[in-house]
Amino acid sequence: MSTQQAAPQSEAAQTRKAVGNILKGSAGNLVEWYDVYIYTAFSAYFASHFFSSKDPLQSNLEAMAVFAVTFLMRPIGSWFFGRYADRKGRKAALTLSVTMMSAGSFAIAILPTKDVIGVWALVLLILIRLIQGFSVGGEYGTSATYMSEAATSKRRGFFSSFQYVTLIGGQMLALLVLVVLEQALGKEALGGWGWRIPFVIGGVAALVVLWLRRSMEETISAEQAAAATAPVAGEAQPGTLKLLLTKHWRALLTCIGVTLGGTVAFYTYTNFILSFMQNTSGIPKETSSQINFWALLIFMCLQPVYGMISDKVGRKPLLLWFGILGALCTWPLLSALSGTKDPFVAFLLMMGGLLIVGGYTSINALVKAELFPSSIRALGVGLGYAIANSLFGGTVPLVGAAFQKAGQVEVFFTYVTVAVGISLLVYIFALKNKKPTHLDKEQGSAFGSPRADNSPADDQDSVNA
Repeated sequence: MSTQQAAPQSEAAQTRKAVGNILKGSAGNLVEWYDVYIYTAFSAYFASHFFSSKDPLQSNLEAMAVFAVTFLMRPIGSWFFGRYADRKGRKAALTLSVTMMSAGSFAIAILPTKDVIGVWALVLLILIRLIQGFSVGGEYGTSATYMSEAATSKRRGFFSSFQYVTLIGGQMLALLVLVVLEQALGKEALGGWGWRIPFVIGGVAALVVLWLRRSMEETISAEQAAAATAPVAGEAQPGTLKLLLTKHWRALLTCIGVTLGGTVAFYTYTNFILSFMQNTSGIPKETSSQINFWALLIFMCLQPVYGMISDKVGRKPLLLWFGILGALCTWPLLSALSGTKDPFVAFLLMMGGLLIVGGYTSINALVKAELFPSSIRALGVGLGYAIANSLFGGTVPLVGAAFQKAGQVEVFFTYVTVAVGISLLVYIFALKNKKPTHLDKEQGSAFGSPRADNSPADDQDSVNA
């Protein structure tokens, strides 16, 4: 009797523990990404306070350029926080990153405008955004690692999908604040002083998360922490570029390839699309904000569904869903969106794109975490994501705005299609479905029994989905 009852109790206890840690880890992710997205959500209202151009399209282009510049800090932040997390622990790294993000939000909330301090307003805005880019560069890799490690083995897809639930939730929360303030204050007040309110909200929320994260459980082993402080001669230490580039460089390249098309499509359908609807489709700001909010709400709720599907069929089928349909449907969806002013049709087209992108967003963090062993996971995941995101994802609003201004949005459609197509090749040729991974070796198999030697086929280049 005891044997039969002990297993369910043990499984239930593990699930409760996983839920608690996932909630604490994902809350910080929510706040960090809210702080990232309020910049683009409110850029149309504060751009005139920092940029000199009187042309709305040019002013938007300059604001998006600053947004893109902050992505240059993400690889640096990923290197710093990834190394820190692999050596000092996931909890310490996540706590530090949310602290920096909170400070940045408060700083923007009180930042003087160009009418007060001239060009220094823009200089300080860029500096603050660089610090926030550094912070969020560390948040992604560390939180992806933590949530994958904290999940129960059979439900990794479900639990790890909450990284993008909170990432999308951050953007949705930014849009909700935008919609509420547009209705409560009106355009004039929002453009005059109300744009500071969302940054205050972000700063306060980050302080709450900082308090919550104090009780998170650590997921790295004592042996890994000891190896980082007591190096062995001739061996690369945990969390170092030497270890990553000498033993896991193939996994790093795969991580970049997995991310490239996904991040371009994600930023196209969740971030740039707001400006696209306003400046290309001609849909009013208030209407496009509401369209984005409801589409993102549905998209956010679907992430765990995709995650649960991956726990049954494997990760690769979902990536193929995204890659194949993304390559085939990007042009028709965006082309149709550019030619409609009907809010309901625009909502359906945006939702169609998001249903495709969900095959990537829901499981991408887990797929990347499975590529690396614990000793290099946070650095490998974070740096691979940051490189692809900085070069391709973060530049989507800037590239899109530039093609908008030139009157050649069709070229942008091609850019997105090609990016998705490149990643599709990686999904087809570099990933195998349900093959034992580093996470299986460390914390239990997700799909049946691992190999007899309890390790992936090639510890250096284990690339599985």
